[in-house]
Amino acid sequence: MTVLGDKLTMLLGKSTAKALGEQLGLHTVGDLLRHYPRRYAERGELTDIAGLEIGEHATVMARVEKVEKRRMRNKPGWLTEMVISDGNRRVSCAFFGNNTLRDRELRVGRIGLFAGKVNVFRKTLQLANPEYQLLDSDDAGAVDDFVGELIPVYPAASGLPSWGIAHCVRQILATLEREEDPMPSELLARYGLMDLFDALHAVHRPVDRGAIASAHRRLKWDEAMAVQLIFAQRRYSAVSRLARACPRKPGGLLDAFDRRLPFELTAGQREVGAKIEHDLSGQHPMNRLLQGEVGSGKTVVALRAMLQVVDSGRQCAMLAPTEVLAAQHARSLREMLGDLGAAGELGAAEEATKVTLLTGSLPARERKQALLDTASGEAGIVVGTHALIQDSVSFADLGFVVVDEQHRFGVEQRDALRSRGANFTSPHVLVMTATPIPRTVAMTVYGDLETSSLREMPAGRSPIATTVVPVSEKPFWLDRVWQRVVEEVGKGHQAYVVCPRIGDEPPAKNGGDKRPALAVLDMAEELSSGPLSDLRLGVLHGRLPSDEKDAVMRDFAGGKRDVLVATTVIEVGVNVPNATMMVVLDAERFGVSQLHQLRGRVGRGDVPGLCLLVTEVPEGTSTRDRLAAVESTTDGFELSRLDLELRREGDILGSAQSGSRSGLKLLSLLRDEEVIAEARARAQEIVADDPALGNHLGLAHLVSAVIDTDSAEYLEKT
Repeated sequence: MTVLGDKLTMLLGKSTAKALGEQLGLHTVGDLLRHYPRRYAERGELTDIAGLEIGEHATVMARVEKVEKRRMRNKPGWLTEMVISDGNRRVSCAFFGNNTLRDRELRVGRIGLFAGKVNVFRKTLQLANPEYQLLDSDDAGAVDDFVGELIPVYPAASGLPSWGIAHCVRQILATLEREEDPMPSELLARYGLMDLFDALHAVHRPVDRGAIASAHRRLKWDEAMAVQLIFAQRRYSAVSRLARACPRKPGGLLDAFDRRLPFELTAGQREVGAKIEHDLSGQHPMNRLLQGEVGSGKTVVALRAMLQVVDSGRQCAMLAPTEVLAAQHARSLREMLGDLGAAGELGAAEEATKVTLLTGSLPARERKQALLDTASGEAGIVVGTHALIQDSVSFADLGFVVVDEQHRFGVEQRDALRSRGANFTSPHVLVMTATPIPRTVAMTVYGDLETSSLREMPAGRSPIATTVVPVSEKPFWLDRVWQRVVEEVGKGHQAYVVCPRIGDEPPAKNGGDKRPALAVLDMAEELSSGPLSDLRLGVLHGRLPSDEKDAVMRDFAGGKRDVLVATTVIEVGVNVPNATMMVVLDAERFGVSQLHQLRGRVGRGDVPGLCLLVTEVPEGTSTRDRLAAVESTTDGFELSRLDLELRREGDILGSAQSGSRSGLKLLSLLRDEEVIAEARARAQEIVADDPALGNHLGLAHLVSAVIDTDSAEYLEKT
């Protein structure tokens, strides 16, 4: 008999087990049986082809609509071109070589499963040399892996088609032993959940849709409990951690700053500020997530919190994801503070502190002085990148860390800061993001972080219009894009052109698209000698020396450059109110949150902004759906929900588990809020009585079975 911990090698053979391990990260029986079907096809019902992702390995059920075989033009051999359809949309298939059996099988009207990598060829979707399994065959052996009318379709890989995975699952289930359920019997009874043995059978070999629903409900609970148990243990251990209390000091630096503010704080800023003030006064470390739209005033909230900590005699660190943003933050903090941030300089206020910039590429003399200011405590606020958490950087008394743009900062980098407090204490932590996060995502991914939101925008922000430019269907629109840039500059404004690549590195191919991503250096040259030849262009990217980056940004901010051709180094924090237009080239190569952040660079003055998303991706793909989502709304909170709906399973646990099996495959962070909340409550109760899960070994095993080591570490550190 077979149990969940058994290795696949002894059960499926060495070559099959090796393929499952290398291609899909499946090594044990439990791994394979938790590799759930992505969906279920019904006999006679074709797959909706809309929403295929370029570069992914897809499986579709479709009807053969056209077959044409001919000799190849440029080299010897045969090419069979076939068109398959779901009744509305079509995908082309290309088979290379002569194959008599294939010619006999693939006839117009036949229905089957077709699996392969989705490419773009001549502006249409294509599966090159797809594997297939015909389902209208008289051969019973071709379809006997499927029970009834429902056919499971699995996340697959090259050489491991969906039906091959189904065959492996069938072999395993035939000998699977019923073990003791890892979920406590009282929870199974309380929530009416089926046991794990029955759920695994039902999800892989369902007799009807009802069986699938019951199986999914149980397996979602497994995922929710596994994640929430990790967080419950983390919350339990956090209670014992200490922080230095930093209560507000009457008549201090914060009071002086508030008196000088040239504007009134919004109601949201005052409310969030009061919560942070209370947290900083406590003896346990604050861990708070502050989310708000670009320009919603997060920096002022963070600065007021930093001044409260400086008033208590401790230091603050502000971490930015890029040197460009770190330098801009340091400048803006100094500008907001004025003589209150000029300690050690002529004309400094009596209660002033010092703002120090510390990045990896500072000149040696400046870096040495910044290190001394940080180590001596002379600098009350230290702004930098990951260079701040290197071993060579020591703080006199670090009490508070502000992390700007959480999604751009590495897990290990943030984790290293937790041990930087003085006298074995942990610093208070405030994480800021301009990409709003749905409540269930915050509850699942950010664990015990308290969440605050700034929903209202300060006065003076202008609307931003976003338009997708589909150059594969309308190539002449690209000329109009550049004409529009010239017109905008003619009105006295400035523009950004954003590319995914710098241009001095080997071009990486993206999915099935043979063309390398457009590059800043190439586009700057092409535009300066072509459609934008009469304009003054600047170039900005991450590999420029630090002083050159600063010079380029100063020139652009000062109006000495009309157009800035850049990578995503401008994604966050760059503030040029006169820039009113942005062109994003190869927009499909950026994520939804990146595009939302990028367009936040325009419309920062009193003139409406315009963002054009240029793409060659065909209509009807999930990539175009994402671009349409960005086009449809500028509400970041709504966009975060749309982004989550369009993500593929498991992505929510983050990039730390790239290449390894995912933890969340069925649980929807949008639709399963009730399950997540219930699991969170039960996990907290269990860990309160049994912190190490020593009396709940089944649950301990469940955590390791559902959440792999990398994911658990990622969640813990986040």
